[in-house]
Amino acid sequence: MTDPYARLAELGLSIPPVVPPAAAYVPAVQSGNMIYVSGQLPMADGALQGTGKVGADVTPERAKELAALCALNLLAAVENLVGLSRVVKVVKLLGFVASADRFTDQPVVINGASELLGKVFGEAGRHARSAVGVAELPRNTPVEVEGIFEIS
Repeated sequence: MTDPYARLAELGLSIPPVVPPAAAYVPAVQSGNMIYVSGQLPMADGALQGTGKVGADVTPERAKELAALCALNLLAAVENLVGLSRVVKVVKLLGFVASADRFTDQPVVINGASELLGKVFGEAGRHARSAVGVAELPRNTPVEVEGIFEIS
């Protein structure tokens, strides 16, 4: 399997600090050999990196970048709980896209998260996925991504 730490370094990325929960939940929970990561927003340095609806205030290209940032925050939650070296498979992502009327490219936006995980984990990063358009997301963020990871 691909070394996720080496791949992150090659990509010029580092694991950010875990984003503190905004309500009554934890960033990630382990059950058996599975890690369930709560929905992650595109946060960096303690600040939301975008607001608005995709297809109106936010371009699909920018939303895709923000989805990749959500995925990086998923990795931070996994790293904090058990360490990325224990990941054997990215099982599933669920991506939410705050969508303007008639915007239907939610899968393209969530590709930002999927592609990043594929780059970090190689074949083990291929996963099942849903990409859902919604009217609103917390803090007026354009995108939110949650994930399920299998660990050794």
